Amino acid sequence: MPQNTREIKRRIKSVQNTSQITKAMEMVAAAKLRRVQDAVQQSKPYLAKMQEMLANLSASARFVKHPLLASRPVKRTGYLVITADRGLAGPYNAQVIRAAVQEFKDKDKAAFTIFAVGKRGRDFFKRRDFPISSEVVDLSDSPSYHSVRDLAEEMVQSYERAEFDELYFIYNEFINAVSQRPVVKKVLPLDSLTEGQSVSNRHYEFEPDEEAVMAALLPRYAETLVYQAVLDAKASEHAARMTAMGSATDNAKDLIGDLTLSLNRARQAAITTQIAEIVGGSEAALS
Repeated sequence: MPQNTREIKRRIKSVQNTSQITKAMEMVAAAKLRRVQDAVQQSKPYLAKMQEMLANLSASARFVKHPLLASRPVKRTGYLVITADRGLAGPYNAQVIRAAVQEFKDKDKAAFTIFAVGKRGRDFFKRRDFPISSEVVDLSDSPSYHSVRDLAEEMVQSYERAEFDELYFIYNEFINAVSQRPVVKKVLPLDSLTEGQSVSNRHYEFEPDEEAVMAALLPRYAETLVYQAVLDAKASEHAARMTAMGSATDNAKDLIGDLTLSLNRARQAAITTQIAEIVGGSEAALS
């Protein structure tokens, strides 16, 4: 019985140590989530203003052509798949990978290519010989625009060179701190710039001309969409990790409670046994 109590105490101490770690990880994830949410809020006005400018430009310059606006027969598709570099985030990575695999289902590997962000997705696709054109790993927990600019430029230029004919984003969309939703979102071609935008009736004069302005703005807009998706995915990652570590901490508390109850019962059993031995010894001595 004493050995049993020592074993239970050892397990309680181990679970308490684990609980301290998961609690610390939950707090760190919450702090990182706040920082990324601030970055998302700061980038939204820039993206909204660019959408407004492009909507007005598109409406004013109806005959301006640009490769990012052109729809063409789809022979090959590009996919930006955003996962995390690490685990311990609940179903975060599994949701994205599952959505991607479902999207690739029944597709010939020559008919698509992957731009992978995050080690978990990158490693999964490499092990299964999926075509990967480019990868970005070890991103900061609060990514900057410069950290994804090269990848964004590569995707935009590949589309302009007709290396693929449409581009989709696959990532976890941030809903709130406890809810993230895997999405498959079509991004290129940019053939719906005026959707949801109020187009002004004013007449605009462009310098040097509409084509030059469009050529300058459209690639930057597409790159900003990439950055926005990465920020959204990072917010989802931190939220998922915060929730997972919170659940782990709660489970540890429940386990500690059960172990403490077992310890008390073991102690009571040991005391009862000792009392019984004392009483039995006394009765034997008296007889």
